[in-house]
Amino acid sequence: MRILSAADVKDLLTLDECVDVMADALRARANGQVEQPLRTPFHPSSTSAFGVWMPAYRGGERPLFGTKLLCIVPDNPSRGLDAHQGAVALFDGVTGEPLAFLNASALTEIRTAAVSALATRELARPDAGTLAIIGAGVQAEAHLHAIPLVRRIRHAKVFSPRSAAAFVDRVDVEFDLEAAASAEEAVRDADIVVTVTTATEPVLRREWIRPGTHVNAVGASTVRHQEVDLATVRAAELYVDAMQSVLGEAKEFQDDPPPVRGELGDLLIGKAPGRSGPEAITLFRSLGIATEDLFAADHVVRKAIELGIGVEAPI
Repeated sequence: MRILSAADVKDLLTLDECVDVMADALRARANGQVEQPLRTPFHPSSTSAFGVWMPAYRGGERPLFGTKLLCIVPDNPSRGLDAHQGAVALFDGVTGEPLAFLNASALTEIRTAAVSALATRELARPDAGTLAIIGAGVQAEAHLHAIPLVRRIRHAKVFSPRSAAAFVDRVDVEFDLEAAASAEEAVRDADIVVTVTTATEPVLRREWIRPGTHVNAVGASTVRHQEVDLATVRAAELYVDAMQSVLGEAKEFQDDPPPVRGELGDLLIGKAPGRSGPEAITLFRSLGIATEDLFAADHVVRKAIELGIGVEAPI
């Protein structure tokens, strides 16, 4: 079994190559080559932290089982830690033998931002050049580096009620970056908006969003959380990573599900239409799915074996 640390994962998986890996993953899902159930959450009554189990299976020439085991700790950013802690395990799809065990925080950080970059590549206007990020944690930084891989960003604003200024001082980018005084200020002039928060009530409102904007709504991963108001969801041309996931796990889909143009994978293989025009508001509702973890982990492990990185341990 190959064991890989967070540092190993970050050395082996760059954001730009992960965008292509995520495109392969979502195409495979759209073509029926991957199976996954809804994730299984566990919410203990005495803590805000919760556990999540995310399995998936890929068939084909090289069958593979994988599962991600997570502890999501909303208070971790205040400790200087990623809210997502856990590990990904890979198993041979024929024999079931354990193949690898790798850090999930680093993998999730990279693949989540890469999927948003992929959605932005496919849905944002070609001339989109201004970026707003609501949130200032690990995913905010990852997205700040990922989105410029697919669009020429000239200016970005970041809003967080407590840490935007410190975030801007810490992060090094090749374009203008400033801390906004409010979410509205950040969003008003943005061509691309990213929400990466643990909010339980909307932090993004329809009246702030100008025509032609693309939104990646990323942070809300359970029915307890919501970042985008229903007016935005209903006004936008809406895309998702997995219909089963949003119907089961997205708060804004529980009472009266909004119309969805398609999964991102369907868009990639031509089964779903793209942006209808330059004035349309597009929204990618990302929950994060096990298929993405499976493909990202497989890519990392194969590179690790080729380069001799990590620890090979008997089990």
